[in-house]
Amino acid sequence: QVQLVESGGGLVQAGGSLRLSCTASGRTISSLRMGWFRQAQGQEREFVAAISSSGGSTYYSDRVKGRFTISRDNARNTVYLQMSSLNPSDTAVYYCAIRISGATYSLANFGSWGQGTRVTVSS
Repeated sequence: QVQLVESGGGLVQAGGSLRLSCTASGRTISSLRMGWFRQAQGQEREFVAAISSSGGSTYYSDRVKGRFTISRDNARNTVYLQMSSLNPSDTAVYYCAIRISGATYSLANFGSWGQGTRVTVSS
């Protein structure tokens, strides 16, 4: 069974950048579609970005498009989320997950969630 561990979160000033990592263990994720979600305090978990197994296709929510970049290194069994031009509304716990089913990027189509990494953007 695959386990996902997110890292790279922290405190950053508005306008700054962070790179999150999601490293898998237990099996290779090279054939799996992956995604990032986030959950701000008191709010529902929302989709951020997704990537195909090869990394050739990516998809972003409108809220992060143009500022965030999802990528992967299958040799390292790791998926990344490069975040730039951060603003306080990006403050949340960020989770990675495996896209297990479905044609949409809804929460129900993802599984094997990691424990999350917290990102705090100060103004």
